[in-house]
Amino acid sequence: MAVEVYLIFNGNCREAVTFYEDVFNTDKAEIMTFGDSPQNPDYPLPEEAKDLVMHTRLSVFGSRIMFSDTFPGSPFSVGNNVTLAIVSDDEEQMRKAFDKLKDGGKVTMELQETFWSKCYGSLTDKFGVEWQFSHEVNE
Repeated sequence: MAVEVYLIFNGNCREAVTFYEDVFNTDKAEIMTFGDSPQNPDYPLPEEAKDLVMHTRLSVFGSRIMFSDTFPGSPFSVGNNVTLAIVSDDEEQMRKAFDKLKDGGKVTMELQETFWSKCYGSLTDKFGVEWQFSHEVNE
């Protein structure tokens, strides 16, 4: 059993997923839109919801991250309550991903050696998602 992260976006989920596909060199995500779901005639789907992402997922460094747009009219706020932690023994791959994520984002701590990691850094990407990177060697 695993704990998985689910990120909700406000209409720009498809753009974010495409960005993360490139950053982490993943397979292209299969995207299900609200318009792809079975429709209930008693609750017609608003036109603006049809192309929004209802669900998709990516595999990033062996972990699954799920994504969705919020349904139109639902409350949405970008917050700092979700941080994604990349823990890897592949420093080169970490550095490449970190460099791509900081494009348009804000670096909190550049990648550097700390007392707990040979290479640690953190940033908030251009979509407001907070990331931590930590190099750990599997022994």
